[in-house]
Amino acid sequence: MKAMRLTQLATLALLATLGGAATAAAQSKTFTISWWGYNGEKMNANIIEPFKKICGCEIVFETGNNADRLNKLKLRDGKGVDVIYLSDSFSQLGVEQGLFQEIDPAKIPNLSEIYELGRAPQGKYGPAYTIGRVGLVYDSAKVNPPITSWNDLWREDLKSSVSLPGITTTAGPMVVMQAGKHAGVDAYDDADKAFEAVEALKPNVVKNYNTGSELVNLISTGEVRVALAQDFTLASMQAAVKTMTWAKLSDGDIATLNTVNIPKGSENVDLAYKFIDFILSKDVQQKEAEQGVDAPINTKVELTPEQAKIWTYGAEQVSSLSRIDYAKMNEAKTDWIDRWNEVFGQ
Repeated sequence: MKAMRLTQLATLALLATLGGAATAAAQSKTFTISWWGYNGEKMNANIIEPFKKICGCEIVFETGNNADRLNKLKLRDGKGVDVIYLSDSFSQLGVEQGLFQEIDPAKIPNLSEIYELGRAPQGKYGPAYTIGRVGLVYDSAKVNPPITSWNDLWREDLKSSVSLPGITTTAGPMVVMQAGKHAGVDAYDDADKAFEAVEALKPNVVKNYNTGSELVNLISTGEVRVALAQDFTLASMQAAVKTMTWAKLSDGDIATLNTVNIPKGSENVDLAYKFIDFILSKDVQQKEAEQGVDAPINTKVELTPEQAKIWTYGAEQVSSLSRIDYAKMNEAKTDWIDRWNEVFGQ
């Protein structure tokens, strides 16, 4: 009996050791996320700490802007991170450079709950986790009649009162696209006509901006009354000038999507799928939207009018957005940058 008891104790000790080793192995696993690093405290509370409990792993970050982080991934041949957050114009570059794995939708159950335009915005690759828009903003106290169309950018009464995003920003090339439409052509097919319209717009332009904070400063000083902007800057603009208004355009706003992809060199692919599914969940999306972090793409999120006013939100608004063919845009961008700099002397 004594021998049997000793054997049982030895077995229990072995199991405890193996269990401890398994826990240590799980804890030693490192999950690496590449993203911008904004809203750190809220993201940590809403996403990182809860996901740590799911994965039993350590989470580390690679932060920086789109271009820098994508370039690092390219230099490492798709290795070094497990998931990467990028705006859709840059994730399209990653697709073209062969840096991402194709996604298996069956491994992301919450995919079925998000707006259709976000499920596979670039074919077989990663989904969008938030949705935004590019449109026009104006100071309703100083601009009359109101802005109601992209063509209003060329109005004579707006001389020296408009700010445009720089051509190398996310929204910059959209100016060229709208200039083409103003001229009655497709900017991809007839860049000459499109840039004749950009040249015609120049008298109305005070300055091109390269960051949201730069735009807010131009508005707060009264130098700018009208701007082409992304909606995430609206709250800051209205904090500076209460009468800044998002224009209701008859020809519609443009969708912008932030995507999340699994690089081809990810060492934790199963965890990457779990992470993507987690950030698309209703609970996470609800918290992020309520706290002013990201616009929800999960259709089950419910916001009050006050919560929703800063976001692209609701099926009606989402369905009205136009999408960009970033494959075409990326192909044209080098030529557009050169032409843009000739017009604005940058």
